[in-house]
Amino acid sequence: MGIQYFIKSTLVGIPIGLAFLDIVGYVARVEGSSMQPVLNPGEIDCDYVFLSRWSVRNLEVNRGDIVSLVSPKNPDQKILKRVLALEGDTVSTMGYYKPYVTVPEGHFWIEGDNTGNSLDSNIFGPVALGLVTARATCIVWPPSRWQILPSELPQKRRPLIQRDQKSS
Repeated sequence: MGIQYFIKSTLVGIPIGLAFLDIVGYVARVEGSSMQPVLNPGEIDCDYVFLSRWSVRNLEVNRGDIVSLVSPKNPDQKILKRVLALEGDTVSTMGYYKPYVTVPEGHFWIEGDNTGNSLDSNIFGPVALGLVTARATCIVWPPSRWQILPSELPQKRRPLIQRDQKSS
């Protein structure tokens, strides 16, 4: 009876667990310094964040959101960056080949909070919305850093022109 119960529980539990990870979200380790000081603020600190797949299921992101996406430069790598501008917005760039960019339809502009130490849209330009996989909603580890991650733009990096006032 014990082995049958274990097998039945496993056969039910695995699909439910996989569905949860695929639909709702998962916890991921944040590596690197590109999102400092918001994430990984110290030299030794390593934050773990909850990545909500549910919140981006319709590819809706807002200015200020911290999102996980497939790297446009390396499809095997996931990156975590802040959304600075949405389609139709115009941004001033930092190191991109054009000083100003109007974000095309179906794209958005992302940057790391640690400007100058981030591979982001200033390197590869506007990013297709289809590359977004999840939105970082909170820091879950270490316990001393538990917090909700607010969707806010750094004052110095706001779009020059916003197509609407959606979440700024």
